[in-house]
Amino acid sequence: MKHLLSTRDLTRDEAIGILDVAEDMADVQSREVRKLPTLRGRTVVNLFFEDSTRTRISFEAAAKRLSADVINFSAKGSSVSKGESLKDTAQTLAAIGADAVVIRHPASGAPQVLAQSNWIEAGIINAGDGTHEHPTQGLLDAFTIRRRLHGTASRGRSLDGVRVTIVGDILHSRVARSNVWLLTSLGAQVHLVAPATLLPVGIANWPVTVGYDFDEAIDAGTDVVMMLRIQAERMMSGGFFPNAREYSKRWGLDDARVDRLHAATMVMHPGPMNRGLEISSRAADSPRSTVLEQVANGVSVRMAVLYLVLSGERGELS
Repeated sequence: MKHLLSTRDLTRDEAIGILDVAEDMADVQSREVRKLPTLRGRTVVNLFFEDSTRTRISFEAAAKRLSADVINFSAKGSSVSKGESLKDTAQTLAAIGADAVVIRHPASGAPQVLAQSNWIEAGIINAGDGTHEHPTQGLLDAFTIRRRLHGTASRGRSLDGVRVTIVGDILHSRVARSNVWLLTSLGAQVHLVAPATLLPVGIANWPVTVGYDFDEAIDAGTDVVMMLRIQAERMMSGGFFPNAREYSKRWGLDDARVDRLHAATMVMHPGPMNRGLEISSRAADSPRSTVLEQVANGVSVRMAVLYLVLSGERGELS
């Protein structure tokens, strides 16, 4: 594949193929020497116009474990902060020989603009654009669910019939969007739970069911509960919910709700977490939590994506 811009663009077979390559990469992580020569001589640029810890470090680790050269570019303190355009930045990266650009940008659609332009020939990987999508997060979440369910027998598996409940700030969440498109493509049944003020316009056209009562969703049963961070930085106008205490009481995964979950239900969160708001510490740290697995699996998934973007197709890994 040339670029990864959205999970909506992936067919079911393509998504399973990426997850299977990620399984190969996860096998590499269990070796004494966790490195492959696959991308030696290739240059990967992490182009981040927004702050990030997990995603940037994960992509950096993934590229280095594939032996690529990595350049980290932060908008803060760069020419971007002095008014340089995305076009000029892209042309600069092209001039230094970037083979892949991992971009996070506050404007929805920025990675697609870059991919469709003639400014740069590099493969473009969307690491989060505005409130649009975050495809590698969706892939690592699907990978984590599949591994929890099937373990080492995951290769080739879909998520047919898996019930996933996504709770919280759907409106501002690019993670939610990527997960909705990907998980439904893989056969999962996705149910969204949020206050009406935190649901996007047009939600009726999404391939999901929607509810407003978290307790009702728990009682109905679910295999996965995915909690989303309240993105206060995107709520400039306020008024999305009365206050933090009320939100936590109605839509937070507190200790009482954790105790009511089915024994096999897994708890997910893309991070960073607002402990005590959308999720309690006991829920985040419990054996059913996949939070740290998601972080670890993110490296394997991003290795797979970089490998496929820069190598074109699956081949023998050594």
